[in-house]
Amino acid sequence: MRDLLGRFLAHTEGLLFLVILLLGGLLAVFSPYFLTLSNLVDLIESYSVTTVLALGVFVVLVAGGIDISFAATASVAQYVTAYVATAWGIPAPPCILLGLLVGLALGCLNGALIYYLRVTSIIITIATMSVYFALLMWLTGGKSIYGLPDWWSTRVVLYQTEAANGDLIRITLPILVAVLAALLTWLLMTRASAGRQLTAMGGNPEAARRLGVNIAAMHFLAYGYLGILAGLAGLLQAHRVGEAVPNAMVGNELNVLAAAVLGGASLTGGIGNVDGVLLGVLLLAMLQNGLNLLGVSPYFFQIVIGLVILVSTSITGLSARARRRDRRPPLAA
Repeated sequence: MRDLLGRFLAHTEGLLFLVILLLGGLLAVFSPYFLTLSNLVDLIESYSVTTVLALGVFVVLVAGGIDISFAATASVAQYVTAYVATAWGIPAPPCILLGLLVGLALGCLNGALIYYLRVTSIIITIATMSVYFALLMWLTGGKSIYGLPDWWSTRVVLYQTEAANGDLIRITLPILVAVLAALLTWLLMTRASAGRQLTAMGGNPEAARRLGVNIAAMHFLAYGYLGILAGLAGLLQAHRVGEAVPNAMVGNELNVLAAAVLGGASLTGGIGNVDGVLLGVLLLAMLQNGLNLLGVSPYFFQIVIGLVILVSTSITGLSARARRRDRRPPLAA
């Protein structure tokens, strides 16, 4: 039993699950409402957009890159789709496809710039984030689009029941979309050859190239996939709030990145899985929700986000240093 527990806790997912249980128990003591089923379901829905984005960021991290522009990509895809839907009255299927294609195009542009210019991914995506968002604000004047068509703004409830205390429990469309995005990402990274090639490229790009992995294609796949999920997240955000706001998605980049690295995705690539990302999102969601219920300042949550990224970066650096030291040949006697 002790060996089984040790193996369980040796993995990031096991540690995260234990922390989630402890945090849930602690918050339930201070706020009886926290562990109610209605609150937990609402919590999952409110973090559905973050989940979709974190899954895309996870794929890029495993491939050995970092993308900071996904929120700006989501904003552009959302606004372009909203403009077409409201100004021209285009029906749902073409509009949804347009949003996804806009995200794909901006994501592939990131991949092309990173691969062909041979510039660090974080530098390129910081630059494209600034360009995407600034262009959006300049061309739109920062004006929101209200009056989205009914097919987009109407709340879709897939299942509804009433708890014993009278609270309504609803399984809505954003929850379903997040689940499907998680399933698709899991299939890509564990069941598809492309997922294994992405992992190989993230672990050792030169070795992957020698094994025949098309590095250019993997760049387009990783950043294009994140672009598609960013476009989907933008559409989902507009569905939840009933309007398209140019700057609504920008500013949450660190929250999404923290969820991915908290779930075990290495900042140096080649490591991570979907289970860990979902647990990372759940832990951050529980923490933020619990702090809100307790009336703690939201700035404390941002402190936690900063510490998560700092600790993850430190662990990554120390691990890389240890690996280099282990590969160093012994000194001759």
